[in-house]
Amino acid sequence: MYPYHNKIKQRIKSGELVRYEYVENYKGISPCLLLYFSTEPYVKPVRKHRFDEYETIFSQVNLPGQKKK
Repeated sequence: MYPYHNKIKQRIKSGELVRYEYVENYKGISPCLLLYFSTEPYVKPVRKHRFDEYETIFSQVNLPGQKKK
């Protein structure tokens, strides 16, 4: 099994995350948190049940983004 969230967290830690935003729908994922990275793959979606986990991470790094509504 691919360690999806572990890899994302590693990329955030290494400074690859450029920004993030919450969207109503992204390729059938609704609602969705989109993470934008400076390297490929440039966009990674995150499902709602992980939002709080990522908000904690975002509070520890200084990024432009859109807070939860």
